[in-house]
Amino acid sequence: MNLTTLLEKEDITLETDTINKLEQFAQLLNEWNQIHNLTGAKTIEKIYHNILDSLYPIVFIQKPKTLLDVGTGAGFPGLVLAIVLKDTKVVLAEPLKKRTSFLKYAIIDLNLQNIQVEAKRVEDINKQSFELISSRAVTNTQLLLKLTAHLANTTTQYLFYKGSKVFSELEGLHNELDYDIVQKNQRNYLYIKRVQ
Repeated sequence: MNLTTLLEKEDITLETDTINKLEQFAQLLNEWNQIHNLTGAKTIEKIYHNILDSLYPIVFIQKPKTLLDVGTGAGFPGLVLAIVLKDTKVVLAEPLKKRTSFLKYAIIDLNLQNIQVEAKRVEDINKQSFELISSRAVTNTQLLLKLTAHLANTTTQYLFYKGSKVFSELEGLHNELDYDIVQKNQRNYLYIKRVQ
């Protein structure tokens, strides 16, 4: 099944050149993955599934001007979001060398102007605050908020891609966060609009 059809099924409407870039990214990742083992997604179909998972939140989040993705890995969700959110300045935080090499290569190959890769742990990044901080499968919610506190301000929002543990992670945080959980397939998207 092609990516256009899969996106239509999820009600995600994108321009043709954006879809082409996403397909190009999928091909590139598939090639690199054979040699460097960057992700568990070993087929184009599985990579497409990860792309859809990364993109689904664009149907409900406020589009940010600046985005920090923590632990981008092979590009999910940060690089994929950057391809679609062309007007957003995106910083990808990824400490592992082989993954940062891939991300930098992909940015050049896809001619993406709005992304910067930081080859370090998020706690070592020194930048202005971001409008949105995203992360998929890095660590628990409380620790993520703590590790990124120096990169946030009172209006920063968070988008964390979570599994079923999200509910236990939020126990004890209820009074401190204004959030929604959007469920799709096996994913819980934790969208934190405000940290009290």
